Amino acid sequence: MVKNLFKSREALLYIMTISMVFSTSAWMSLLNNFAIEAASFDGSQIGILQSLREIPGFLAFTVVIVIMFIAQQRLAYISMMLLGLGVILTGYFPNALGLYITTVIMSVGFHYLETLNQSLSLQWLSKAKAPIVLGKITAAKSFTSLIVFVLIYIMMKYYSVEYKYVYVFFGGVTFITGVLIWIFFEHFKDDVVQEKRIVLKKEYWLFYILTLFAGARRQIFIVFAAFLLVEKFGVDIHNMVALMFINAVLNIYFAPAIGKFISKFGERTTLRFEYLGLVIVFVSYAFVTNEYVAFGLYIIDHLLFSMAIALKTYFQKIADPKDIASASAVSFTINHIAAVFLPFVLGILWLYSSSLVFVIGASIAVLSFILSFLVPKNPMQGFETTLKEKKRLAV
Repeated sequence: MVKNLFKSREALLYIMTISMVFSTSAWMSLLNNFAIEAASFDGSQIGILQSLREIPGFLAFTVVIVIMFIAQQRLAYISMMLLGLGVILTGYFPNALGLYITTVIMSVGFHYLETLNQSLSLQWLSKAKAPIVLGKITAAKSFTSLIVFVLIYIMMKYYSVEYKYVYVFFGGVTFITGVLIWIFFEHFKDDVVQEKRIVLKKEYWLFYILTLFAGARRQIFIVFAAFLLVEKFGVDIHNMVALMFINAVLNIYFAPAIGKFISKFGERTTLRFEYLGLVIVFVSYAFVTNEYVAFGLYIIDHLLFSMAIALKTYFQKIADPKDIASASAVSFTINHIAAVFLPFVLGILWLYSSSLVFVIGASIAVLSFILSFLVPKNPMQGFETTLKEKKRLAV
């Protein structure tokens, strides 16, 4: 049975995803408190750090160049080890320069691994199976986060483990896992030979724009929603971890349900629900004065992330199979265009008005909601948008 496990593509996707989440969840959950308590960061510095974190994401298109020399699967293993190394080093540099450097190391590994994970998922999973499996993988990510939050809570509350040793533990597990799966897992051949050059296709324009907006609003959530809780409401590390624990528990049940929802009602309906929900959440963030309401918004915001599966499966349905690796890399770059400068710009704006930051997020969600009406009910290669369908009917 163990031997068969090492021959399973789906099992490998689960292991790579779980390992990635194990270290990144720890890094993210500790970041704001570590940056404020150990490195005395303010809003502008956290903005700079997050902008630096996203530069490797912006450069994700370089994956296409690297896979000319290293197979996607092996590159994923290398990326996993680099991610683990970056997290291991984080706690040893509690100052601005140190955090900036270790963040970039961690981020290169994370963004390459995330890009390759998406590419391999869309290549290895059938179109009918993809929403269900991706929903289950998202649930597995949440369960992993749950384990991480419990471990951090126990380590820091009951044993007063220092930040640096917490980072070493979680980063070390990811690094070692990368080594082990490289040794034991079968190397799978590509079913379709992938395009090994950077390709931007006009047929995918709607996917590109929605991906750009998704990256922008994701940054506002990741950087400033958590920072709002810490700075405005004084939430400590234990309560932040408890809040993330709740998010993880809910997502274990919510994510697979979203996968089934996408299979039943389609990407168009799912994306509309996601974007409309985001408009409401961001407007509420802008004016919230009660910490428990802010907790509720943070939880809802996090749950809406599960609906982003629909954007991936929409792309899978409209894409030429040989474009998946290249387009996945390009989409990650597009996703991070706003991410490179937005945290820095909004970090400066935050010093004057935190509410305006979330109003901007709501505006982005409104634009996404409007564009979602161009997603066909049954997207496919050749009929990527409703505009294409209208042209076909006209003919």
